[in-house]
Amino acid sequence: MAWNDVHRASGPPMVGRHTERAAIGRLLDAVRDGLGAVLVLSGEAGIGKTRLLEYAAEQATELHVIRLIPVEAETGLGFSALHRLLRPFLNRADRLPGPQRAALDAALGVVSGPPADRYLVGLATLTLLSDAAAEQPLLLLVDDAHWLDRESAEALAFTARRLHADSLGVVIALRDGPEDNGLFEALSAHRVTGLPETEAKALLSFATRRVDTAVAERIVVGTGGNPLALLELTDALATEQLAGIAPLPDPLPVSRLLEGHFRRLVHAMPPDTTTLLLLLATVPAGDTATVWRAAGRLGLSARAVQPAIAAGILGRDTPPAFRHPLIRSTLYAGARPEELRRAHAALAAACDPVHDADRRAWHRAEATEGLDDAVADALEAVSERARSRGGYSQQALFLSRAAAFTKAPTTRAERLLDAAQAHLMSGDPAAAQTALDLAAYDIRGPVLGARELRIRATVQMFRIAVADVPAMLMDAVTRLGPQDPGLSWELLCEALHAVLVAHDCTHGTSPAEVAAAAVAARQHTADASVDGRALLMEALARRVADGYESGAPALRTALNGLRRGGAIGDANSPFAVMLAMACDDLWEVQAGRDLADRLASADRGTGALYALGMTLLVQAHYDLLDGRFREAEVRYAEFDDIAADTGFPGGGDINRLHLFALTGRQEELRSAVRRTAEMRSLGHGVLHLLAQQALTLFELGQGRYRQALKHARTVFEQDSPACGNLILTPLVEACVRTGDRAGASEALTRLEERAPLAATPWALGSLALGRALTADGDDAEKLYQESLDLLDQSPLALERARARLLFGEWLRRGKRRSDARTQLRAAYESFDAFGALPYAERARLELLATGATARRRSDETRFDLTPRERQVASMAAAGLTNAEIATRLFVTASTVEFHLSRVFRKLGITSRKRIPHAIGEQGPATEG
Repeated sequence: MAWNDVHRASGPPMVGRHTERAAIGRLLDAVRDGLGAVLVLSGEAGIGKTRLLEYAAEQATELHVIRLIPVEAETGLGFSALHRLLRPFLNRADRLPGPQRAALDAALGVVSGPPADRYLVGLATLTLLSDAAAEQPLLLLVDDAHWLDRESAEALAFTARRLHADSLGVVIALRDGPEDNGLFEALSAHRVTGLPETEAKALLSFATRRVDTAVAERIVVGTGGNPLALLELTDALATEQLAGIAPLPDPLPVSRLLEGHFRRLVHAMPPDTTTLLLLLATVPAGDTATVWRAAGRLGLSARAVQPAIAAGILGRDTPPAFRHPLIRSTLYAGARPEELRRAHAALAAACDPVHDADRRAWHRAEATEGLDDAVADALEAVSERARSRGGYSQQALFLSRAAAFTKAPTTRAERLLDAAQAHLMSGDPAAAQTALDLAAYDIRGPVLGARELRIRATVQMFRIAVADVPAMLMDAVTRLGPQDPGLSWELLCEALHAVLVAHDCTHGTSPAEVAAAAVAARQHTADASVDGRALLMEALARRVADGYESGAPALRTALNGLRRGGAIGDANSPFAVMLAMACDDLWEVQAGRDLADRLASADRGTGALYALGMTLLVQAHYDLLDGRFREAEVRYAEFDDIAADTGFPGGGDINRLHLFALTGRQEELRSAVRRTAEMRSLGHGVLHLLAQQALTLFELGQGRYRQALKHARTVFEQDSPACGNLILTPLVEACVRTGDRAGASEALTRLEERAPLAATPWALGSLALGRALTADGDDAEKLYQESLDLLDQSPLALERARARLLFGEWLRRGKRRSDARTQLRAAYESFDAFGALPYAERARLELLATGATARRRSDETRFDLTPRERQVASMAAAGLTNAEIATRLFVTASTVEFHLSRVFRKLGITSRKRIPHAIGEQGPATEG
């Protein structure tokens, strides 16, 4: 329902609430200044949240005010609230970028097509509202947000989190308790509590009946200052109780008294009025056409509404609306089952069977008792409509209800498994677990059993608990047997992914066992030679099952196929993680960068935020290898934004281990390492190894070689594809510096075995460096130079700087000071430019020992940019327009413009053409 002209509801004036009013005032000021702002008001029923929304509307006289009031009965109808919210703005939909328009059209059922990505729907919502706000600042008021359907809530939460410079304010009111879906937790929130005693008494003075002073004090204390309770109890309590003659209930049961009071008000109405009120409570506010069609089927007259208006249950607005949301929820919750079934039956008959099939099926189900396959089939049919719109929580609800009406146990189990899968797609693993537990009673046969285990394993992955997942999926393969080789291969790919992440922390199976099963199963799949993703998973399996000699050629073949355009996974698969493991195991940085960039582009184009988040971490890894520390920090910051948007619990500093190590941020590094220990208990064994690798680099930078050796040895012994090869050269260095000749020989032997098999410039350069560290005389110098020449062929600026440092140190020890200065100065300048402070200091001290000077350089102005500003500036430098940048970053063009204005100010430039030079990046290619 849109409010273009909003009037305060009749009743007493607002008393107190100075803190809340000030917060609303700040929000409105921000919107008037062209910014975006959000405020979440939470509190118990009747505490005054609705009145505060009315206050916000009263103060927003020059703003376009929109109010959205969800309905409890439609909590399961995906995108229903969003459709009502966006209806006034859909004439602007043709201005949306193509992917956003397609996603929104699919979500709202405008066109048929692939399921809508929920994050693109959220971005389309933000873009539409921002576009409208550009013409007139906009204030969105959402009452009873706990009754929003999940898809609409996600879109609104996404919009609220991404507000920045959009002339758009959002105030959300929701009730404390289990109804809160947690999607708004990360937003600026204020908990509304009861009025202080003085203000509560002042409000009570406006009551319609006289209240004794002592009784008033007891009511204030007993209600906790709840404004609605204060006023409504003066009507609910007997005259003798208000006068102090008869005792008050002790303790004062506020919720029960309020609900009982509202229930008595409704029951005092004529029967036709009560039925009409129940119809109004069951449909969205403003949907009077459906209400009156249903009322007509029940023989109700339009005059039936008048007693409710006269009693103050409904306001005098047109169309009629409940005076307070609590009346609506009390009425619906308190109706007798037969009353509800009668109302839902009338509403089902009033719904159009084609254009409103979802609501029709839902109302029909609510009107039905017992098992009914026809009702179940209708619910399953509309669940497919919900899935096609990306309404996965709605699909899950319809399927769960369909299962409740289904007679055949096997069909019931299938529908519950489908519901569990839909819950996972909507990001609700707890609900998926419930559906799985219900399905377990009716599971029959190996196929359903395997499917159940697969979904249970996915639930564990959602909870980032990996340890049991490989064994669960292996059990699913065993149950399935030879019936479906394709499905068996998919299950084994998922098991392999999980076991590579878990490494040595699996329960019930081992990496070698999973990998061997995957290699065997691959021979029976139909696409054994064409699917790039499958080829890579097979190659990783061979690497783990049969060793590096067998795995490396397979990895090379798979990567070549992917680079030629092979399939790189779907939007729901974080394929970048496996890709990075394969590339690092081959010392293949260029392929890794190219394919990660391709994945990121695809993920952005489809709005696949979860997959994009994983890809960003891989891109950050390659940025670090090339000394682009600031670019890596930009990607980490964007990943954290995405983690907040998707509810993924893996964000934060745990992903910055190597950045902390290389920049010498010891306290942050130690804290992140402690978190990896916690993650290890959930089965994330490879994360522990990555932490040990980071600690190795940190200690080497500090010149603490014995500590570095301890950490590097752990990684070497575990030999994970993720970092087992990358640790070899640092391990050789630590061994040489500590005099561990046997350890150096062991590490070098593995290098000599594997680097020629990988045959990449990075592999061969690492081998040359490892040999140089253990060689003497002219041989060492040739090997150092060979290493530099090879590393220079790939984007490995950090590795080249480390090689120069080691070469310079060797030259200095040989008393070749002039030659040492050349290498050490180059290393120092590189490390200093990267921000690798420990290594820069190590190079500086070595340079001083040659008799040279090394002046510390001050940071340049461009490094004052925030990660988001740096990201926007970099994209602008590459030639992207504001609209293109906005689409890639899931923000609005006005937000991009805001960030660019700050970039110009900080860099002291006035032209977009000067950005590349100012931030030290190459501009877009020019024609001609």
